Amino acid sequence: MALLLCQAKGDTAGSCLKTLSPNPGGVDLLPPEVCSLLNPAAIYANNEISLRDVEVYGFDYDYTLAQYADTLHPEIFSAARDILIEHYKYPEGIRKYDYNPSFAIRGLHYDIQKSLLMKIDAFHYVQLGTAYRGLQPVPDEEVIDLYGGTQHIPLYQMSGFYGKGPSIKQFMDIFSLPEMALLSCVVDHFLGHGLEFDQAHLYKDVTDAIRDVHVKGLMYQWIERDMEKYILRGDETFAVLSRLVAHGKQLFLITNSPFSFVDKGMRHMVGADWRQLFDVVIVQADKPSFFTDRRKPFRKLDEKGSLHWDRITRLEKGKIYRQGNLFDFLRLTEWRGPRVLYFGDHLYSDLADLMLRHGWRTGAIIPELEREIRIINTEQYMHSLTWQQALTGLLERMQTYQDAESRQVLAAWMKERQELRCITKALFNAQFGSIFRTFHNPTYFSRRLVRFSDLYMASLSCLLNYRVDFTFYPRRTPLQHEAPLWMDQLCTGCMKTPFLGDMAHIR
Repeated sequence: MALLLCQAKGDTAGSCLKTLSPNPGGVDLLPPEVCSLLNPAAIYANNEISLRDVEVYGFDYDYTLAQYADTLHPEIFSAARDILIEHYKYPEGIRKYDYNPSFAIRGLHYDIQKSLLMKIDAFHYVQLGTAYRGLQPVPDEEVIDLYGGTQHIPLYQMSGFYGKGPSIKQFMDIFSLPEMALLSCVVDHFLGHGLEFDQAHLYKDVTDAIRDVHVKGLMYQWIERDMEKYILRGDETFAVLSRLVAHGKQLFLITNSPFSFVDKGMRHMVGADWRQLFDVVIVQADKPSFFTDRRKPFRKLDEKGSLHWDRITRLEKGKIYRQGNLFDFLRLTEWRGPRVLYFGDHLYSDLADLMLRHGWRTGAIIPELEREIRIINTEQYMHSLTWQQALTGLLERMQTYQDAESRQVLAAWMKERQELRCITKALFNAQFGSIFRTFHNPTYFSRRLVRFSDLYMASLSCLLNYRVDFTFYPRRTPLQHEAPLWMDQLCTGCMKTPFLGDMAHIR
């Protein structure tokens, strides 16, 4: 049962306690109309940006123009699992494992030498209770011992600019979900059967097996055979592109996928003349090196996919180009700076260089956002969060009381707050919680999202909810030295959540 503090004027913490029901004496725990105000179809801004100033729109293909159904993940998992067994000679017992869509979330880190999959916050701290070796949770004490008596991962060990550190790798793209699941299952099998293995070899073999699924074209074959099953929101993709062209915007596509695959997908979503919507189409671009390597020239592809040998001096509408590099792209198109807005799903490979090195505007496609917002809008989540905030405020204010009764009350509050944290975490994912937050801090994924994207949204179709000259303004969220009064009012129901009601018109 929740505990709430009454007015304290020099008394002990214990003497000021009331035991309250979820709605004691008519007191509103939640601000009026606070639920269901966040909209999963909205676009959220990290930086102020006016679409009126954007003249050129660029797009990645996979999970940007083409959204895929989750039914793709178990097929990737199963194919890579079979490759490990049949080509890498892994134990046949691994075949008993099936894909678990509820196990992992995007943005997790994997310590290769420790075989540890874990969630790390924006300050490089492991969130306790979210470290797994194989499919088994690792006790908090062991995690702390593994990192020298701390939850903190030093900067030199953390993943680098593209999510790859010397021994720790961050899983940032949506295709990494089956990879994390397979990695955990294989480790689980080896540990469960007492088999010795080299952690680095196992990690590389699993990564190579997942890569083989893509390189050998297996995933492309599945999607091409049944596009209705795998491709989502194709009509909305067509509506977004057509609307932009109708308003005089220039469009381009830069993708790592091969032309034949992209062509079939775009024909399914947009139609046979889809190339007429784009001023430039670049396939097999080899991002992220496309954005940093000046050496690879553009090559033109013909209708059959054969490469031409002639030097490219201009990029023509309706033609297909392969590889190349961004520096030649900028020279040939003269599309520079903030008048270009590029959308992608991978924060490192798609967006980081474009924002930091070239000053383009960037939009991150985060499909998980839709589900997480729907959870945030539930009454269970809002009640849990409100109580957590209230208890945190009580703990902070009343910690000065050190008599026996007060210490007992503070311990009860601490225990209740931890229980609420675990309940809230499990609403998103039983093992790892939300991709955006640890118990209270932003995750490392969130930190990168804010750093590398001006806008973020669940899908490209969210653009249909806004005028092409709309200006996005990031909300003024309080800094810590601005927060105490604002948060106290919010948590005790005395003030409505600011700025959310004006988004209610969005579908």
